[in-house]
Formats: sequence, C-alpha cells, structure tokens
Amino acid sequence: MTKVQHDVKNTELATGGRFRIEWAEQEMPVLRAIRERFEREKPLKGLRVSACLHVTTETANLMRTLQAGGADVVLTASNPLSTQDDVAASLVVHDEIPVYAIKGEDNETYYRHIELALDHKPHITMDDGADLVSVIHKTRRDLLPDIIGGTEETTTGVIRLRAMAKDGALMFPVMAINDSNTKHLFDNRYGTGQSTIDGVIRATNILLAGRVVVVAGYGWCSRGIASRAQGMGANVIVTEVNPLRALEAVMDGFRVMKMEEAAKVGDIFITATGDINVIDVPHFQVMKRGAIVCNSGHFNVEINLAGLQKIAQGEPRLVRPFVEEYIVQGRPIYVLGEGRLINLASAEGHPASVMDMSFANQALGAEYMMKNAANLKPAVYTIPEDIDMEIARLKLEAMGIHIDKLTPEQEAYLNQWQEGT
Repeated sequence: MTKVQHDVKNTELATGGRFRIEWAEQEMPVLRAIRERFEREKPLKGLRVSACLHVTTETANLMRTLQAGGADVVLTASNPLSTQDDVAASLVVHDEIPVYAIKGEDNETYYRHIELALDHKPHITMDDGADLVSVIHKTRRDLLPDIIGGTEETTTGVIRLRAMAKDGALMFPVMAINDSNTKHLFDNRYGTGQSTIDGVIRATNILLAGRVVVVAGYGWCSRGIASRAQGMGANVIVTEVNPLRALEAVMDGFRVMKMEEAAKVGDIFITATGDINVIDVPHFQVMKRGAIVCNSGHFNVEINLAGLQKIAQGEPRLVRPFVEEYIVQGRPIYVLGEGRLINLASAEGHPASVMDMSFANQALGAEYMMKNAANLKPAVYTIPEDIDMEIARLKLEAMGIHIDKLTPEQEAYLNQWQEGT
C-alpha cells in the first residue's frame, strides 16, 4: 500500500505499468542523460511542480526526471481519455508521485483532479493545453504569489496563452515548449502522423489503401498525418483556410478543396487544426454512408458533436470500443474516441523516441524557468536556441550519427560581407 495521495483506477496495475515505462525509457536517451545530470546536480531542489499532461509511459519518464532533479511533482491528466491506467498506478506505487488521472473520467472528475493538482501550490505549472494556467487565472488566483512560471507542451495551449498575453491577462511567464524546433518539427509531424494513423487503425481495423482520407489543416501535425496516410496508400485531400499552407499542400502532391466539397467524397476525416466546428452540421449532411470522423487536435471541439446529435436519428450506438455510430438521414456515420485525441484515446500516443526530445525540452524548460524567472515578464517565451540545438546534438549522438563542423575559414566567410563572386 502507498501513502501517497492519488486517484487512479487501480494500484494493482502498477507492475505492468513499470515494465512499459522501462520499455519507453530505452527509446529516450536524451531525457535519460538529462536525468543522470539532474541526479548529480539537483537543479530543481525545493521546486513544486504541478503537471497537467497526458499520463503515458513517456510522461512517466519526464516525471521521474523532474523528481531526480529535486522537484516535488504532482501529475494530473490533460485529457479525459489520454490516461494509461497502469502508468498512473506505477508512478504512485513505485515512484511515490501523486497522480490524479483515470482513463474515461467525466468532466467533473477531470476538473476535480486539476484542482487537486493545484492544491500542491506549484512554483511551476507544466501544461498540455493550458488548463492549469486557465483555471489558476479564472478561479485559483490565490496561487499566483507562489508561481514563478510555467511550460506549455502543445500548439493549442500556446494559442490560448498568446491570447491571454495579448489581452494583458497572463500573470506569469510561460515557456512555449511547442515552439522549440526539436519539439514541433518532430513530435508534431512524425509523432502525430504515426500515432494518429495508429489510433484510427486500432479503433476500426480498416485498410487505408484506396480510401479517401480528408485531413483538416496543414500545420505540422496535419502534415504528418497526411504524409503517413499517403504512405499507406490513401488518396489524401487537405482542407485549409491559410493560402500559404494550402499552396504547400498542393506542392506536396495533395488535393486541396473546401470542406464542403471534401465532405461529399471522403471516407475518413481527421481534424488537427486547434479550432472549433471544423467539421460541422452541413458537412455531416452530405457525407457518404459509413464515413469515419475523428480528431487529433487537443480539444474535442473540432467536430461539432452536439450538432451531429441534433440531426441524428436516436442515440449513438457504440459498435466497437471507441467507435460510435450516428444515423443521419438513414446513413451511418462513425465518430472515433468521442471526438477526443484519437491517437491517445484508442492508441498509446506518440512513440517514445520522438517524445524524448519534447520532454527534454520540458525538463530543461523547467530548469531554465527556475534560473531565469526573476528576469522574465508575464509573457510567452521560446526556449533559447542553444538549448534547442543541444537537444538535437544529444539526439544525434544517441543515434550514433556524426555531423561536420565549420572550419575557422568557413566561419569567417559566413561572418563577412566583403568577399563576393
């Protein structure tokens, strides 16, 4: 029995969770190197951290790294369907880290867990979607005097934080982890691409080859999804509102059209935009029989499920785990994972090797915030380029890859303007 405060599904799942955490750790050499340094130096000693992240094997290794650095850590889920219950149990039992997360928890439980994590009175918040920061600013402003800063993992969270900063509402500095090159160029593109397709296939067991896959958006996450779907033989259509990104999608070989047109021909629809009602009632009304709809954006607002329910006949029917059938004008439409992150609802999220760099940014971001918060104003910041480059260097080193260095002559040439043709 553990004396650590927690609310997890079943602590008896801890042994299986530990095996999976250790399996993921093998694929996270950069974070492991950081943890080894943290164990020696204890740069986070005395720091209270409240983390609101997807409770996965990779996140567990981040929590253990922060703990090794001397931090007092509490973890809660950043999505009701993204918790791996065995991992949550292992962190409680084996690492004595308080965890408040149960896969499939309702919204009331989800926000109760956030409140419990905030009762930790954090010095640093660690978010994936900015829910901790949002709740603090709305109802827990009593915590503000103790907070020195925060870190934010994902695109959607950074969008929320920049909106707060623009309105003058943000009361402490936050590091936009998502803006690091070693995060969004790899995690968002390769991680989201692979894990989203993995989630769709696990939920449905369908063949992608020959299907028309509609990808909403062409940011880094959507690029990864489109690329992986195409690689599995799908005929990919991209929808966009940004002319530049739409042009890029065309040049990358994808068909681009409005959603109202794509809705008529798509077999599978995947959203990853960070915006609301990307797939809306008029789109459902023209979809083909058996169309599959899912989301890989952070919040479950990209698909208008309330609108779908209004035009559907009767209540949705759960026909497979994470697959709900709605009947619209006599035609079945299938929604995956309640419109939540399909890569975490029905699959395991991003592979550990890509999360290695993302969570290296989180660990080093927390260290940077602790050292520099006194000199930072309430705003959204990007991790310094030298830290970003160091993470890339460590990743290459772990992969056994060596690259060239500029010679003194080459450096001098790049730093002058006199010499021409």
